[in-house]
Amino acid sequence: MTESAHVYIGFDSKEVVAYHVLSQSILEKSSIPVSFTPIVLDNLGKVFTRERNALQTTEFSFSRFLVPYLSNYEGWSLFADCDMLMRTDIAKLWELRDDRYAAMCVKHDYVPKVETKFLGQVQTKYEKKNWSSVILFNNAKCRKLDPDYVNTATGLELHQFKWLESEELIGELPPTWNWLVNEYEHNEAANLVHFTDGGPYFDEYKNDDYAQEWFDARERVLYVKQR
Repeated sequence: MTESAHVYIGFDSKEVVAYHVLSQSILEKSSIPVSFTPIVLDNLGKVFTRERNALQTTEFSFSRFLVPYLSNYEGWSLFADCDMLMRTDIAKLWELRDDRYAAMCVKHDYVPKVETKFLGQVQTKYEKKNWSSVILFNNAKCRKLDPDYVNTATGLELHQFKWLESEELIGELPPTWNWLVNEYEHNEAANLVHFTDGGPYFDEYKNDDYAQEWFDARERVLYVKQR
């Protein structure tokens, strides 16, 4: 039986369209069944209770770490920020899962080029910046990420993977699986591009690399065959 890819996508009310276009870009290229769960704050009820931090740029900055809990600590799950576009078959990413690790991500090593992001948000700079924007969770090995911990841990504890006993439990994905638009040069081989400064749906980023591909995917989201 073909295993399904379980995908959790951060959902932000300021950029609703991003969730749907990323989902479309995954669906239309996937050779395996895919299930989607949007991480929407209003859907989490009493599970996620932490107050919004002034430094967080999205509504899912911290709630993303509930993915193992929401997955009942079973199997593998993928988390991705919504401001992304899949350019290849997600099965290729799913094949990279390695049971030696509790979590897998692209281990970026860069200093952001800009001081502000979309909607004037401050571009915070810290070690392991953007590691958590794409995470393959080996859910059974992430039991520390329960609601109590996710609601009370510091932002750096969460985003720097300090909930793991050892750095050796963090597996490395190739950088093409979280290719940072504007931070990295255009790469035709990029599998999953990340509009980390701001998606093309914001006017100031509508001409960025891969933007036309994003707009083309948006058109396919709106497709209806008329009579």
